[in-house]
Amino acid sequence: MITILCAGSRGDFQPYLALAMELKKLGKEVRITGMREFESFIESYGIDFYPIQADFKSLNVDEKMLKEAQTADNPLKMLLTFNKMKKYGVSIANEYYAACEGSELIIYHPGCTLGYFAAEKLGIPSILASPFPMHKTVEQTSVIQYGRIKPTPFKNIISYHMLQGMLWLASKSSVIGFWKETFGGKPKGFGKPYERHTSKQNPAVISCSNFVFNRPSDWNENIHQSGYWFVEEKTDYVPSKELSAFLGSGEKPVYIGFGSVFHADQKDAMSKLIVDALTKSGKRGIICGMGKIDNLPSNVIAINSIPHSWLFERVAAVCHHGGAGTTAAGFMAGVPSIIIPFSNDQFAWAHRAYDLGVGSKPIPAKTLTSDNLAMAMHFALQDNIKAKAKTLAKNIATENGALDCAKVIVASLER
Repeated sequence: MITILCAGSRGDFQPYLALAMELKKLGKEVRITGMREFESFIESYGIDFYPIQADFKSLNVDEKMLKEAQTADNPLKMLLTFNKMKKYGVSIANEYYAACEGSELIIYHPGCTLGYFAAEKLGIPSILASPFPMHKTVEQTSVIQYGRIKPTPFKNIISYHMLQGMLWLASKSSVIGFWKETFGGKPKGFGKPYERHTSKQNPAVISCSNFVFNRPSDWNENIHQSGYWFVEEKTDYVPSKELSAFLGSGEKPVYIGFGSVFHADQKDAMSKLIVDALTKSGKRGIICGMGKIDNLPSNVIAINSIPHSWLFERVAAVCHHGGAGTTAAGFMAGVPSIIIPFSNDQFAWAHRAYDLGVGSKPIPAKTLTSDNLAMAMHFALQDNIKAKAKTLAKNIATENGALDCAKVIVASLER
């Protein structure tokens, strides 16, 4: 059994689900471990799930703090928020360790470093699986500093120290707390594990297209990046009659949705801003994930959760928060991006879309207005932007990151 330790929102789980599906096709038993709220989602794709019973509610996690984590718009705020949240990890570490027992190999998200030390303790291999490039390189800036600083080899290296430091801060306390309680002290060789994956038996795999951020030449040969990990969606999705009618009743609309960073208390102000922007730009729009919105004009419709791979190919542009998974889905669909970053690595994906010529300039969430959103729509829908978005999609389609990385994982076991 291969066990994948994962954390975060639904969007964070999707690349790991894609990886698990490819491992299963290659004949491996595989399961994903994470918060129980994702159990039905993961199992609906035929992948086993080991639910962590603790959740934010049972741990009494401060909702205000969660909101701060989702809107931390600079590295210092990110660091302070991670520091506040670290105590909650101790409460669930024992469940993650229990999930590792009986496994032949552990794959872990960079925020779940207990997986590395559990594998060492259990005498089995571990593989770091990251949803973004995170290993040190002089060639490009890390995703927490990209677009914010002028890159130099020295600054680039420092930016990876910062990124790894924050991820380590988020998980090391839970490892220490669990280990001391269970085994009487810290794990052997305790420290950041990210750069230790240097052998064919313990490689690292990265979900990212080389047409978005090319694999750095100074990485060790056992860090594998060959494309995004896209979930192979079920083909039986049927949209509502209302959505079908809307899509067929005029020019392609602009998709607008902000995923898990959207909070219900923002609904009225945000929906009004979006409608005003669509009116000013003369565009039709689909607002996703904000629930039922009353009194929408005829050029706007509100929907709930929907497969991005199905919808994004049917819209004129995608406007979103810049989560790594949503950004990848927009790139793969071959339509322009309008990214409104709220926090963390979302700024990097927003800047990268603009630098690649497939999207508008980033609009930080704190500066969003109906005027600058309308202007971004006009910019993104220029012919040259649309052409570059289509070319990027064609290039990304030549990669199969999930399958390639699954083969690396299977090969590591055979060795």
